[in-house]
Amino acid sequence: MPRSARTPPLRFSTQTLLLQLGVVLLVVLLSAAVHAWLTYDRVGREAENQALTLARAVAADPSVQADVLAISAGAGTPPPAVLRGGPLMAAAEAIRTRTGALFVVITDETGLRLAHPDPDRLGEKVSTDPSEALAGQEVTTRNTGTLGPSAGAKVPVYAPGTGTGTVVGEVSVGYSMESVGQSVARDIGPVGLTAAGALLAGVLASFLLRRRLQRLTLGLEPEEISTLVHDQVAVLQGVDDGVIGVSADGRISVFNAAAQRLLEQPDLSGTPWAKAPVPEQLRALTRPDAAEADAIELVAGGSVLVASARKALHRSEDLGWVVMLRDRTELQQLTRQLDAVGTMSTALRAQRHEFANQLHTITGLMSIGQHQQAREYLAGLAATGPLKFPVDQAELLQDPYLQAFVGAKGVEADERGVTLRIGPETLVRGQVTEPQDVTTVLGNLIDNAVNAAVAGSSPDRWVELEVLDEPHDDGGTLHIVVADSGDGLAAGTDAEAVFAEGFTTAAGPVVPAPAAAGGRSGGRSGGQGLGLALARKLARRRGGDVRLLEPGTPGGPGAVFMASLPRTTAGTTAGTPAGTQDSAGKDNDA
Repeated sequence: MPRSARTPPLRFSTQTLLLQLGVVLLVVLLSAAVHAWLTYDRVGREAENQALTLARAVAADPSVQADVLAISAGAGTPPPAVLRGGPLMAAAEAIRTRTGALFVVITDETGLRLAHPDPDRLGEKVSTDPSEALAGQEVTTRNTGTLGPSAGAKVPVYAPGTGTGTVVGEVSVGYSMESVGQSVARDIGPVGLTAAGALLAGVLASFLLRRRLQRLTLGLEPEEISTLVHDQVAVLQGVDDGVIGVSADGRISVFNAAAQRLLEQPDLSGTPWAKAPVPEQLRALTRPDAAEADAIELVAGGSVLVASARKALHRSEDLGWVVMLRDRTELQQLTRQLDAVGTMSTALRAQRHEFANQLHTITGLMSIGQHQQAREYLAGLAATGPLKFPVDQAELLQDPYLQAFVGAKGVEADERGVTLRIGPETLVRGQVTEPQDVTTVLGNLIDNAVNAAVAGSSPDRWVELEVLDEPHDDGGTLHIVVADSGDGLAAGTDAEAVFAEGFTTAAGPVVPAPAAAGGRSGGRSGGQGLGLALARKLARRRGGDVRLLEPGTPGGPGAVFMASLPRTTAGTTAGTPAGTQDSAGKDNDA
């Protein structure tokens, strides 16, 4: 069958409407049929009772009893012509005419008709079994005889003066079932009208329910709704962005796991948006006068979030708002880590190039027989370090990661007129095992210190770095101290405030940094106000910390920060150096 000729399936709302109409119609028809049957049965029972009463009256008439006894006591049954003109026939017809009964039949003790509406049936045996009545029992019946269907009764006729002794005949009285049906037809009219009214009301209710169902489901089919639910769960629970759905009636309809984590709140689904425990800036995004394209930056749940809101519409129907939350803290931390990796990569490439040059020099000296000059050249390398970075006392750093990274930072600082030097207490005996975390924290502290030195009033611009590892069996702790020549923190600045998201002193007073501010982030210099917060967050996640040791003084020296990073070095045991050192205190593997 061609695709174009296929009949499109009925919509779910149409199927529901047809099903409801079918159910209503079936209920109405069944109710009408049951009511008609009950009415028919009730009228039939009334006809039976009326026939029984009339039969009892006829059977108790003394003249009827005497006439029946006279015929039963005689020899044989009189001929029909005699019966037609007899007193029983006259009495029975008079009673039938007066009461409207279908028939009044009188028989003898053998069941032969002595009176019957049809004279031609006189002297014949009745068409229905008279044995129960002739046995002295009264019975009601519904059957079809020679005159048609009827509801009647049979009553025994006793001999006069014997009470309930000798049965000499029986009386059968019946009412036509056609008259019963006519009575039912008269009663069923109101039932029909009621059923029609119920059917009309059911049809109207079904149409209204169909319209409401379409409005509630937005015209979607059950398969589409099921697909949407699966997609919603997959999207809302599979993304790292926080999603908050606010319905048109002002209640939170969606509050995914990422939103709970970012705002540090339980599931707020069903809570009125106006009373939800969320920052006021988020509620401001959903006001009627809010611009949909504007995104804001706010601090919530210990993180810096970028929030935006969009109006949700479906076929011009207002469904409410969707608020999106993105963790800028994690993005900034990832950027810092990538910057650190890039810096180390650049430094290592330079180191490889420099090593190649040094090897070529040594090879040349050995090839021309200048062994003494080669030994002096190697001794010079051992004394000054493998690379000539603009970092004072760089030879104190023997770890390749730290040496390369600090050397690269020294190049950047030198380009800005700042001298980066290594403090005399520096001693790292192990090897760095977590270079990304170490360089992220170290890079933040050095960048902030360089910015502070550049912005300071002292003509001698410097940054001093001291690094010391503390050996442990489960991994050494790296302690980092960074000082600078800047003007320090503003007077009255709280020591903990510098670690808050958004803190910066780029313009002098302490203010939250704008969302689109340029430069490097940090707690003391022009940036985004995220550097120190990120460094502390990373250190504390490892069980360490970043603290302010000295706030600094105007004119220098500047602030002093210390970071502790547990489980970031290896290659030593508690109290034992990683390698054998010479008398100068330098590692032979340098």
